[in-house]
Parts: sequence; C-alpha cells; structure tokens
Amino acid sequence: MDRAVVDGITLEYEDSGVGEPVVCIHGAFIADAFRPLLSESSLADRYRLISYHRRGYVHSSPTGKTVSLAEEARDCRTLLSHLGVRRAHVVGHSFGGAIALQLALDAPQLVHTLSLLEAALMVGESAPLFRQALADSMQRYREAGPRVAVDESLQKRWPGYQEHLEHVLPGAFEQAVADAATSFAVDVPVTLDGRFGEVEARRIMQPVLAVLGEKSVALHPRFAETNRLLLGWLPNAEGLILPHATHFLQMENPHDMAEALADFCARHTLTESAAG
Repeated sequence: MDRAVVDGITLEYEDSGVGEPVVCIHGAFIADAFRPLLSESSLADRYRLISYHRRGYVHSSPTGKTVSLAEEARDCRTLLSHLGVRRAHVVGHSFGGAIALQLALDAPQLVHTLSLLEAALMVGESAPLFRQALADSMQRYREAGPRVAVDESLQKRWPGYQEHLEHVLPGAFEQAVADAATSFAVDVPVTLDGRFGEVEARRIMQPVLAVLGEKSVALHPRFAETNRLLLGWLPNAEGLILPHATHFLQMENPHDMAEALADFCARHTLTESAAG
C-alpha cells in the first residue's frame, strides 16, 4: 500500500482503477474487509477505487487517544484532497458507515452518494441492547485479552466465520488481534457516544443506499431497526437486502455487493470536473 501524510497523520491507502472515485471506509476489527469486494470486476473495471487503513489499523498512525467521528471524517477528507478528489461516492461499513454519515454532514460538497453497509449507530429501541453488547465486549477485551474478544465479536457478527475468513482474506484474524486496541478502546467508545439521529439524517440530501444482510436480522434487533430508521429518516434513500450475508456483507457475498454498488453509482453519476 502507498502512504500519505495528512495533517501529520500517516494513512496507508490503495488507489487503483479509473473512472468516478469510490472511497471505502472500513469498520472495526478487519481493516481489509473491503479487499474481496474491490477485486470484483463490476467495480474494478469501471471505477477508481480508494481504500485506506484508518488510524490505529495496520501501519497507519496509532491513535494515541480516542479519535472522534469528526476527526475520522476529516482524515478521509484530507486523504481525498491529497489524492486530488473533489467529489466521490462514499461507502462505509459498520463503524465506517457512521464515519461516512459524519463526512456527509461535515463536507457535503465532497460526498456525491452514500452506501451504508449496516452502519453502527446507537438508535431506536434496540439501542440499549446494542449498548450493553458493546460494553460487554470491552469488558471481555480487558479480562480475556484481544484474541478471545476479537473471536467472540466476529462470531456474533458473522457466525461460523472461522470456516471462511482465512480463505477470503488470509491473515485477517491475526491482524484483527494486532489492531484490537483500536477496535475496543477507540471505535467501541465512539460508537457508544454516538449522537446521530433523525435530525442529522434529515440534513443528508445525497442519494443513499442502505444495505442490510439477509441473515443479519436473526443476529440482533439493531440491524433491521437501524436499516428501517435510516430508510425513514434520510430524504433520498433506498434499501437493499443482500442475500447470503450477515454483518460482513462485502466479504460474505462480494459479487452481489459489488454489482449492487456499481449499479447504484451508475444511476447517480458525477461529472468529470466534479470527480477530480
């Protein structure tokens, strides 16, 4: 991966392909979760694909402290500026979805479309259950260590992941263990403090694709409820239920996810001058 120093922060990134820019913001635990998706020809042959490791993941700068959603969004914004991108399609998974929403609020001129893959938001009647689950995961991290905590967290979001993860993304589990301090000490607390709701959603006028894994509904009430609320709150949103997938949609069913993203972006094109 290439490296960029933006506002004194080093971010590892990949920038490949030609066409309208699509930037992908990963969530907690697996920094390269978008890699299987971005190798799909429906995206790779048609778009300029940009992905990066957020602070505290792999070889990007360590966090050193809790990083706010606004700071995470600013990192993405300054990286895109470094790459000469003035407007882009933005894809965010889980905690990365929360960052993508913050980016749309803070820099609406930069965000042409939003694709939210089960954004991690503290909303609705399921919020107390979600809050308790996250607090429990932090406690497990402190008591049992990163390997156990990462395994349990992945299992809750992708049951039976052990059978598939190493094949789909070799080395991903060990890297997740290495990055666990960021996942549990930075990303989880920021999610717990999240304040995104209907008022904020009503300000986001860009086209939004809100994606829900077909099998996520059975995992936790927050997945379906968050998707339903976003579809009701966002002024210009459409939904997609991705078959054969739980929370790590882009690794579980990368082909159908890539096809859906390519179709969504093609229906909401940028002009060449706006894309940079």
